Amino acid sequence: MRSWRDQILKEFTPKVSRLTLAADPDGLLLEEGMLEGIRGRGFELMPFEDHIAFRYAYESKFRSRWDQGEDTDLVVVLRSQASDPGGLPHDLLRAGRKLSFHLGDIFPSLSYSVVAALDRGDLDALYGALVPHPPAPLGDNATRDFILRHVFDIAPELVRHPTDLLHTLLRRHYRRQNFGPDLDGRFIQLLRQNAAFNDWPLEILVSDREAFFAFLQERWPRFLDHEAAKGLSRVFAPRALSPLAVAGPAELSFDHEDIRVYIDNLFVEGILHAVPHDHGDVLSRTWVGIGVRTDPTEDRLRRLDKLLDRLEGSIPAEEAKHPDWFHFARGWAETILLANPPDGPVPAPGGERFRSLQARVDGAFAAWLVKRYAGLVNLPPEPPVMLHHLPRFLARQMGEDRKAKIALIVVDGLALDQWLVVREALASRHPGLRFREEAVFAWIPSVTSVSRQATFAGKIPLFFSKSIQTTDREPALWAQFWRDQGLTPQEVVYRKVLKDEDLEKVADDLSHPKAKVVGLAVDKVDKIMHGMALGTSGMHNQVGQWARQPYVGALLDLLLERGFLVYLTSDHGNIEAEGCGRPSEGAVADLRGERVRIYPDGALREGVHKRFPDAMAWDPVGLPEKYFPLLAPPRRAFVREGERIVSHGGISVEELIVPFIRIDMPGGSAQAERRVP
Repeated sequence: MRSWRDQILKEFTPKVSRLTLAADPDGLLLEEGMLEGIRGRGFELMPFEDHIAFRYAYESKFRSRWDQGEDTDLVVVLRSQASDPGGLPHDLLRAGRKLSFHLGDIFPSLSYSVVAALDRGDLDALYGALVPHPPAPLGDNATRDFILRHVFDIAPELVRHPTDLLHTLLRRHYRRQNFGPDLDGRFIQLLRQNAAFNDWPLEILVSDREAFFAFLQERWPRFLDHEAAKGLSRVFAPRALSPLAVAGPAELSFDHEDIRVYIDNLFVEGILHAVPHDHGDVLSRTWVGIGVRTDPTEDRLRRLDKLLDRLEGSIPAEEAKHPDWFHFARGWAETILLANPPDGPVPAPGGERFRSLQARVDGAFAAWLVKRYAGLVNLPPEPPVMLHHLPRFLARQMGEDRKAKIALIVVDGLALDQWLVVREALASRHPGLRFREEAVFAWIPSVTSVSRQATFAGKIPLFFSKSIQTTDREPALWAQFWRDQGLTPQEVVYRKVLKDEDLEKVADDLSHPKAKVVGLAVDKVDKIMHGMALGTSGMHNQVGQWARQPYVGALLDLLLERGFLVYLTSDHGNIEAEGCGRPSEGAVADLRGERVRIYPDGALREGVHKRFPDAMAWDPVGLPEKYFPLLAPPRRAFVREGERIVSHGGISVEELIVPFIRIDMPGGSAQAERRVP
């Protein structure tokens, strides 16, 4: 077989049974490629998690159609440790054929517990490695070593010197490879056998991506001093530098040929940040120049040019998986920031290259969404991929630590490029903050009543159809989700933080001794957006001003000081768009947005679509019945022709891939200002 999926997909022959019940204790059917394969064979898939939500969807979408004589192929997936679907309702057990799938059947020669801890996205590489290297049955450590070598290309016995280790960690963290605690522990155990790494804080650097890059950032100025000294005929006196916050060797060989290949990309992509230097004029003409801050305009144009070079050749293809788009979106956000400076448009050829790439990205992303978006909905919530996964992700964290307290801040309308502005402002005012940056998909259409409501409900929009046009039920949906997890009303807080004075109300909420879970909706960025007349650069300017005020830091400080794990996300982003005309539909549309119109049936939508043939009639994935979106054309809006606005509702990368950030203050609080104007 070419893939581990083939062993499972052979069981899915259309028209054998309209209902298939699958026991899937290892989450194999919910892997992205597997979902696509099952859907490609004509099957629809529903995880069995919430009894009430499942029953509603099952009866309305399938039973009713079967009663009318329609044939469908439905797969109901039960995620439990049992190898049979016996936990399903009796009427399903009586009507459906039963299957079960297990990792041990696919990888019989490897330790089950070790393989089960792997990200399902790594199973392709593992299965591929077994074909040319079929091992005899392996124990736990032998399985770990096999995976390190053949899945992650790490041969621990070849990591002998500090430069070997630095190269290995750079490759791992730049690619965002997630080994998991089990493999991390084995790798650290093997490294600790080498005395050359005695002064390296391996337990931090191996597993913590943000700590590793902070480790590099602290040592970069010291390396620049050595580089500067090489080019000076006189004696060079190194500058007084701050003590190192991250333990470990003070000097690193950034100039080693295996290391240099990563350094340029780290600075270009904004993972590391350029620093000023007394001899910056000399250093800027060498290979380290990308990491030396000199003239702001020249630095920006140089980074933009390099980013465009990289991104032009790395747009994910239609067969790409969602992490590829997450990775691309981070670089794209940096590019948007650089291409929209506050002092006016970037001159040619950089501006022209950016606009050309923008059109290519819009087309590629739309094609990918048509093929792949529906499969994202049912992916497991850990790691979260879509906004409605977040409550279940947070609930699992609380399940691992019953004493944990968690806060979710939803900044309405914050795009990924605008998060970079917020991050810079927070880092400058509170340098001790650490940001663990990930991303998730918003819902289509990317409007607040759909996407933010799904975030707080922890459910797909199909299950809150009665409130799909409003956000009034968010507090009840948030409370209901946590009630289903066993929390009492006194332990759950929801609040819209609409103005600065609301911080006092948040403080009162948190003062309740039982408060454990806090959901906060912050709408300032959305308000900035809907009043914005200065486009993308104006958004960056206004969002930056807001983030530099005491308000944001005070909110974080309030939560961190009270021991909350703080997560920040957004319900949707936004783009600058040009008007393509207003549909003259009267009261036909249920929602008359600038980037999307919603219609109660497909025929009404089609009538408007004929007048706007470049718009997209979006298949209502995960949406209620009688909810039919018509999306504006790329970079266009349903407003007066020629008018330029900043808006949301569509499917650009900027609108749909939003930040998901864990904010920590290692060893203390943010020390933000207490006084909020």
